[in-house]
Amino acid sequence: MARTKIKIKRIDNITARQVTFSKRRRGLLKKAEELAVLCDADVALIIFSATGKLFEYASSSMPEMLGRYKLHSDKSRDKVDEPSLNLQLVENDDVRLSKEINDKNDELRQLSGQDLQGLTIDELEKLENLLQGGLDRVIKTKDEKIGNEIFNLQMKGAKLMEENKLLKEQMTILSNGKKPRSMCTDAGNLTSNPEDQGQSSESVTTNVCSCNSGPPPEDDGSITSLKLGLPFN
Repeated sequence: MARTKIKIKRIDNITARQVTFSKRRRGLLKKAEELAVLCDADVALIIFSATGKLFEYASSSMPEMLGRYKLHSDKSRDKVDEPSLNLQLVENDDVRLSKEINDKNDELRQLSGQDLQGLTIDELEKLENLLQGGLDRVIKTKDEKIGNEIFNLQMKGAKLMEENKLLKEQMTILSNGKKPRSMCTDAGNLTSNPEDQGQSSESVTTNVCSCNSGPPPEDDGSITSLKLGLPFN
């Protein structure tokens, strides 16, 4: 008895439609696998049932197959090879960078004590060692900065003490009545060699006394000074 040809149309009976889907799906996946093995071809098959359930088969990696499909579809649409290749490279970089960003975000969350339930004991020990090493470096850096601040404060304190010591010495000198060198010192120097200046010892002594005792009286001070300044014949 010959098999009757089934008319290709939607099966109205839900049960019969589900059974037919299940049988033909298995046959289709088997044919796809046989085609990939016999012909050394890359085969990818994606099936969504009426209920939205996914069934798939790929002779290699499905994401790689989809990337190749997208590349060739763009190539056939644009008729240009180089932009499609550049697009593939950009997409691959985007995928790689996105993965790296996600990994780094997961690592940061784990370093902050979050999302630790899925880690193994070895991973937790590795994370603990990493945190301990970072903590040791932070403490060492903090101690170095504190030491530098203390040293700078000690240097400033020593400088202030030295300046205070100099100010005390100056105040002591002023309180003892010591004055800077004046013309009286120059007049005192004249007493060592009175003959070289052509003056008598009396005139020099008079000048020294005048300098030590303040200015002479106004009535005859100017005349006395002139007479004392005259050399002997």
